[in-house]
Amino acid sequence: MVAMKNNGFTLLEIIIVLTLVTLVLGLSTVYFAGYLPSVKLDATGREMAALIRQARSQALLKMETQSVMIDLDDRSYGLGTEATKNIPASVLVTVLDPFYGELRQGKFPLVFHPVGGGEGRTIILSAGKKKIRIDLDPITGAVKSRYQ
Repeated sequence: MVAMKNNGFTLLEIIIVLTLVTLVLGLSTVYFAGYLPSVKLDATGREMAALIRQARSQALLKMETQSVMIDLDDRSYGLGTEATKNIPASVLVTVLDPFYGELRQGKFPLVFHPVGGGEGRTIILSAGKKKIRIDLDPITGAVKSRYQ
């Protein structure tokens, strides 16, 4: 007698595989949805701190006043008088000014002088519960960024 051989999958096996694939995709979507704003915050914090350090270095090297413009209304920042880099919508920016306090609107130049000093402001970037604080020392112009 010749035995018959099954070469296909049963309906139950296909349903189990589809259920597992759907479960994995569903969980990964939830994971990445919470992760992307954090990545945008990190990238914006690194770029902004690097641009501020670049302005300070140029002021010292060229012996000329340099500035970084932060425009909270247009959600952008850049070297010089124009803000050319965009701030992602998921990132909230707050400027702490020693005279005016906490500011969330307007344009703010961060000025660096040839002798090394600069504006004594603090920039806080936040997305959800995560925050990055960029401190500018008013005497030396040093830029320090840290997570809060």
